[in-house]
Amino acid sequence: MIHDDIQALRDNIATVLKGQREAVEMAVICFLASGHLLIEDVPGVGKTTLAAAFAQSLGLSYRRLQFTSDILPSDILGVSIFDPKASEFVFHEGPIFTNILLADEINRAEPRAQSALLEAMFERQVSLDGVTRELPAPFMVIATQNPVDFSGTFPLPDSQLDRFLFRISMGYPDEASEREILRAALRPAPLQPVLDIAKIRALYDAVEAVHASDDILDDVLRLIHRTRASAQIVQGASTRAMRDLLQAAKARALVHKRDFVLPDDIRALAVPALAHRIRLASNASVDERSLIEDLASAKS
Repeated sequence: MIHDDIQALRDNIATVLKGQREAVEMAVICFLASGHLLIEDVPGVGKTTLAAAFAQSLGLSYRRLQFTSDILPSDILGVSIFDPKASEFVFHEGPIFTNILLADEINRAEPRAQSALLEAMFERQVSLDGVTRELPAPFMVIATQNPVDFSGTFPLPDSQLDRFLFRISMGYPDEASEREILRAALRPAPLQPVLDIAKIRALYDAVEAVHASDDILDDVLRLIHRTRASAQIVQGASTRAMRDLLQAAKARALVHKRDFVLPDDIRALAVPALAHRIRLASNASVDERSLIEDLASAKS
């Protein structure tokens, strides 16, 4: 039943997101691991389509927020407005009060606006005017960003990047998939939910039940410590990254119909889970992805 639900979710999203099976799988793993997803790619390759299809397939609430250079924290979180009739301030929820938030082109906003997401992404709550408000559960941010060399972009701070479980790129679909996209555009059909909240909770419980042996824990620790010891890295992966990688490995095991984690799960997820959470030295000879790949595949 659990595996049927996961496959139904993947297949449903794939009906509108052609040629992106790997991106769909990574999004599903990220969701099952209670993480947030950062998609870095050029415009027009399906980033927004993925977020919308994901929310629709899960039957959850969904909001899209376009990040711009003049967006304010209140545009994200909400604001209290004085009601003269009631003689009190009334809080108006911002778009962050949803299950799936698409933060579109997040790196076009200034750091002050980006930081408005920090508490929400880690603690699933928002504190404003001395009041803490819980966010809907489940809560997931799917953020898109343009490559850093695009004009009008601001780099995400390390504290923000560390709250994203995965950073992925989608790339262009192959020719056959793009032909299917053209055909589908002639007869668009809305997606129907394939899961409900009870099934979603059962999936979360199933992830928690996946077994990770002491050897797997050692593999995770070894990889994280390698990022801190490498001469090419000035800031290694955090403790949060370590916990996130293990949780994602458990989710990947479930997606691949196993109730135990394999070393292959760690290696497969090392780059998307860690490459954006390290800072290279100025004299580094490779990029983040290549370096993490080398560290993950190195023998003990």
